[in-house]
Amino acid sequence: MKKKLLNYFTPALLAVLVFLSNFLNTELFQAGFQNFSVWFILSLFIFACGWLIDKIMGWRTGGKVVFSVVVGTTILAVTLIIFLNQYFGVNEVLTENLILYSLRNITLGSIAFFGMAIAEVLILQKELAVIKNNKQLDVNEKELAAREALLIINSAKLEAEKMLYEADKKQNEIITKKNKLETQLREFISVEREIISKYEKEFE
Repeated sequence: MKKKLLNYFTPALLAVLVFLSNFLNTELFQAGFQNFSVWFILSLFIFACGWLIDKIMGWRTGGKVVFSVVVGTTILAVTLIIFLNQYFGVNEVLTENLILYSLRNITLGSIAFFGMAIAEVLILQKELAVIKNNKQLDVNEKELAAREALLIINSAKLEAEKMLYEADKKQNEIITKKNKLETQLREFISVEREIISKYEKEFE
């Protein structure tokens, strides 16, 4: 509900401020800094309206709204000046004065666009900071994954070397047992031969 109210209130406030600027004196320094301060405060309010419009509606929609407000207020101001030219003091050279009043509205509208641009730049900076942070996190995650993979590879190498060592050890044990058995078998055969030869001699 509040967002809908802001959607209508902010452009309406911008339109009112731009339209009311037509009733202000264009001579900024005619009455000293007081007159200039009025224009400065008006510009600040319009800048704030542009800022809010960008925050609420975004750059594209907000830009269309601000453009529509500026065009609408300019047309309304020109129409009033044509019909109330004596009030606005534009009896002489009507076309040039219409252009000047239109330029005033366009200038104030550009301040609103400036407010939108600043708000958009800040939003983009925040998004860029988030992207950089996420990118840094991705880099850190990749580094961690690479380290984990390296640890896994090193662990697998150690396991493979251990298995090879165990296999070599078992192979050596088997060879040693085989050699021992062969030696014992030879000794046994030799003893058997001696016994047989002794038995044959005794038998003779």
